[in-house]
Amino acid sequence: MYHSKISGLGSYVPDRIVTNDELSKLMDTSDEWIQERTGIKERRWVTPGSDDTTATMGVKAAKIAIERAKIDKDDIDFIIFATLSPDYYFPGPGVQVQKALNIKTVGALDVRNQCSGFVYALSVADQFIKTGMYKNILVIGSELHSRGLDKTTRGRGVSVIFGDGAGAVVLSREENLDKGILSTHLHSQGEHAEELSLIAPGMGKRWVSDILEENDPNDESYFPYMNGQFVFKNAVVRFSEVIMEGLKANNLNKEDINLLIPHQANLRISQFVQHKFGLTDDQVFNNIMKYGNTTAASVPLALTEAWESGKVNDGDLVVLAAFGSGFTWASAIIRW
Repeated sequence: MYHSKISGLGSYVPDRIVTNDELSKLMDTSDEWIQERTGIKERRWVTPGSDDTTATMGVKAAKIAIERAKIDKDDIDFIIFATLSPDYYFPGPGVQVQKALNIKTVGALDVRNQCSGFVYALSVADQFIKTGMYKNILVIGSELHSRGLDKTTRGRGVSVIFGDGAGAVVLSREENLDKGILSTHLHSQGEHAEELSLIAPGMGKRWVSDILEENDPNDESYFPYMNGQFVFKNAVVRFSEVIMEGLKANNLNKEDINLLIPHQANLRISQFVQHKFGLTDDQVFNNIMKYGNTTAASVPLALTEAWESGKVNDGDLVVLAAFGSGFTWASAIIRW
C-alpha cells in the first residue's frame, strides 16, 4: 500500500475586494457588526462580466498547483472537484476542468459536500492513491457565492459571510509511509440538513418553472438559509471531535500539532477550537478576515497561503478540519 502526499498547491481569488463598509450601503449592517459576529473585514466577489466562474477559478488554481508539483498536466490521471456552486446544474465542473486544461480522457468526479467538500475530496483521492489505482490526482475546491446571495437587509445574516475563490492541490504517490496523508475522517448528520441549506430550485419541491410561474418577490427558497446559532453550537463540538479522532488514530496528541487549518466558517469558531486545544496563534492559520467563507475553497486556499508564507515546513504535522451543511464534518492528518 502507498501513501499520498500533497506535491503542489495553488489558489486564486477575484481582484474585486468588497469591504464591510461597502456592504453597509446595500443593507442595514456595519463594519463593527460584521467583525464582531464573524471576524470578517472583507471578501472577494467576482466582478460582473468577468470570465471568473466556479470552473475557471478552479482552473487558474489548478495550473499553479500542477506547476508547483513539477509535473505535466498529462501526468494527472484523475480529477476531483468540490463545490456547491457549479457553473451548470449538470454536468459538474470536473469535466470543465478536464477540457480547459486539455487533459487526456481521465475520470472526473464532483463532490457536493459544501464546507467539508475539499476534505472529503482529499479523502477520496487518498484512497485511490493508497490502492495504487492512480498516481497524481488533481483536487480542487472552488466557489462563486456572490451571484446567489440576497444582498438586502433580509439576507444579511448570510450574505456578509460568503466570498468567492478557489484552491487546488495535486495529490501524488508517496513511497515514504511516514509522510503524506496519515488518515482522514468523515462524518455526517442528515437530520440537520435544512439548518444550513438552499432548498430551491430542486426536483423534490420546487423547480425553476415553479418559481417563474409563481413570480413571488418574497420567495426566499432560492437564497441560502442558515440557522446561525445552531450551526455554531454544532460546529465547535464536531470540529473538536473530528480533530481528536484523527490524532488518536495516529497515536498523536494535541501537543504534536504544528499547524491547524480549519475551514474558514467563522473566526469565532476557529478561536473557540484554538482555545480548547491550547494552541498558539502561530499554530492556527486563519484568513477569513480577508476572504470570508469560501466554503469548499476555504481549506485549500488557506493551506496554500500558509505554505506560501512559510508556515508549513518539512516534517510538520498539519491538521485540516471542516464542518458545514449536511451536517457534514471531516478532518485530515498530514505529515508534511
